[in-house]
Amino acid sequence: MNTKESQLLEWKESWRDEYLKWICGFANAEGGTLIIGKSDDGVIVGIDNARRLLEDIPNKIRDILGIIVDVNLVMSDTLETIEIVVESYPYPISYKGEYHYRSGSTKQELKGAALDRFLLRKQGKTWDGVPVPHVSLSDFDPKLFDKFRKKALKAQRLSQEAMGDTNEQLLEKLHLVEGDYLKRASILLFHPDPQRFFTGAYIKIGFFKNDADLMYQDVVEGDLFTQAETALDLLQTKYLKARITYEAQQRVEKFDYAPAALREVLHNAVVHKDYASGAPIQISVYDDKLMFWNAGQLPERWTVDTLKDKHPSHPFNPDVANVFFKAGFIESWGRGIEKIITESQSYNGTTPQFRYDGGLWVTFNFAHVEDKAQVTTQVTTQVTTQVHKLLEIMNGEMSRADMMNALGLNNREHFRKEYLVPAIDLKMIELTIPEKPTSSKQKYRLKI
Repeated sequence: MNTKESQLLEWKESWRDEYLKWICGFANAEGGTLIIGKSDDGVIVGIDNARRLLEDIPNKIRDILGIIVDVNLVMSDTLETIEIVVESYPYPISYKGEYHYRSGSTKQELKGAALDRFLLRKQGKTWDGVPVPHVSLSDFDPKLFDKFRKKALKAQRLSQEAMGDTNEQLLEKLHLVEGDYLKRASILLFHPDPQRFFTGAYIKIGFFKNDADLMYQDVVEGDLFTQAETALDLLQTKYLKARITYEAQQRVEKFDYAPAALREVLHNAVVHKDYASGAPIQISVYDDKLMFWNAGQLPERWTVDTLKDKHPSHPFNPDVANVFFKAGFIESWGRGIEKIITESQSYNGTTPQFRYDGGLWVTFNFAHVEDKAQVTTQVTTQVTTQVHKLLEIMNGEMSRADMMNALGLNNREHFRKEYLVPAIDLKMIELTIPEKPTSSKQKYRLKI
């Protein structure tokens, strides 16, 4: 016998009818063995009424749970124990209307969203594939269908011929219809306000000074395509800033994260989110890190290490994932995490951190403050502080007056000697009329 309890093994010193719940849990999970006559610390203590239990237990299991199991008498020296071997059942098993489930070495009663997921899985369905009454095609935004078609055609995942399909035909081809009903996925993808149907179907972004001080925030709502695009735009234009450096005369913008990895994390969060949870996707931005939290569920027996290794594609919302794939937002074959890690390592040599805690956390750690100071020092060894400031304010073609005004300067000679001439000598800016350096129409621009 095994020396400790596990996902597939449980010990009890004596029989109680409440242990039918444990048998129910095994049947609803991967099966397992319940041994009666063994203490919690693994010592065989035996039982006195083994012969009677051999008759009573199978009958109670049959009458209350409606299943058949193997109940065996096992001898260990002079001590008798009962071994109850339970198979995994393909349909839900209930104990007096309760649904129990074996997880690790514990038994849990399933309720709420967890029970819904369990029942759907046993029926071979997923949350996003459930049909919804009282919703019709007329409730959807026609512009969202046109938007999808353009993206799918550009991604070469929708044929030119399919561009002529009606919206109803498109929903059929995307497997978003069941009988006379539209699926939940269709509402998330093509309804202008899916939050009317599913609480928490939005994205929340906040900038934090520290864990307690929220400085500002945004709530991103709408269909899933709009959420994904709007959230990415907000992150890259409002919340995350690029550091500007100069290589010779060329201005270089460098983010503290890999843009491709950020996009992949966001799109995967939208696709794999557990929309039954009622909780939004939450993105927390700090000076030194960026954190994603998504109320998703890992597949049975998967861990974070499973995600990081090569694994099969196992989307939590396969209907949503299929449409996002056809639109070119995500890849298939379960490469999301691998792509996030690869893109980050090739961009700046860092690896995001992954953690599962009631949902999946993904953290991008930025360069330390001292690292940023070092970059600034490297830049100022190539150009003076004055030239650096001049390059920062350059915007298209500018006259001397425009540049001085942008810099807040009024001494023309000081500007010429400390700013303009050094920048020209370093070939970082150029004259628009080089053949007439003193022309009254002379302007200057960055030299690319």
